[in-house]
Amino acid sequence: MTSGRVPVRGGELFFEDRGAGHALILLHGGTLDKRMWDGQVGQFVRAGYRVIRYDARGHGQSTTPKDDFAAYEDLGELLAGLDITRASLVGLSYGARTAVDFALTHPDVVEMMVLASPGVSGMRFSDPAILALLREQAEAARAMDAERYVECFLRAWVDGPLRRKEQVDPEVRRRCQRMALDVIVNHSAASGTLLEVGAMDRLGELAAPLLVLVGDLDSSDIHSVAGRIEADAQFTASAVVPGTGHTMAMEQPAAFNAAVLTFLERARLAR
Repeated sequence: MTSGRVPVRGGELFFEDRGAGHALILLHGGTLDKRMWDGQVGQFVRAGYRVIRYDARGHGQSTTPKDDFAAYEDLGELLAGLDITRASLVGLSYGARTAVDFALTHPDVVEMMVLASPGVSGMRFSDPAILALLREQAEAARAMDAERYVECFLRAWVDGPLRRKEQVDPEVRRRCQRMALDVIVNHSAASGTLLEVGAMDRLGELAAPLLVLVGDLDSSDIHSVAGRIEADAQFTASAVVPGTGHTMAMEQPAAFNAAVLTFLERARLAR
């Protein structure tokens, strides 16, 4: 394994690079970091991929944003810095949101995509449970209450609106709590605006083969976005992963890994 930092406009991204073969880029969820992929890297490397995971700006060991920036442009600079001209993307939540923006702005670079628990730039939340937690989280931010802020995040995006925290694997919850607290503590000085492309109105432009995965216990908003991608994008497959919520790659790694690797192999053979 190699690791290091790649310069991007106004900062740096920390990455890890393992294996050989076709480049497979792992994009983590928001308020998490590259450690969420611990259950994927080894298996994907053994399957013959060059696996690169990195901390998005404002997360993990990457730079705290001080000015406006675009996560999809950061991804482009990462690939250029690693001399990668063609890659497949696996993104969860915010990572899927970045992957979609990147595929729209750099379609010739993306070979295949897996969008898990997908967010899409331009989406709006309507799930009452999620909206209530977002309001509570905003109050915690104003009060500078990091523990309450993180607990709201866990309730919305780890537990989800359909279960209690006691119904979630405590180790998954603990790992997410640790990553989220690290983001709050280490990147609390973040400023600037995240620039995006408004992908909800452009999903029909997505031409790369893609797989959409959503947990059956995730928010109705995420199910709605997944349905829009499946309906609008040009070459899609989809699956609902039972017994899991938003952080499906951590909750159900065996099912997630099998779905991703099967899709990538079938899509490659079909081309």
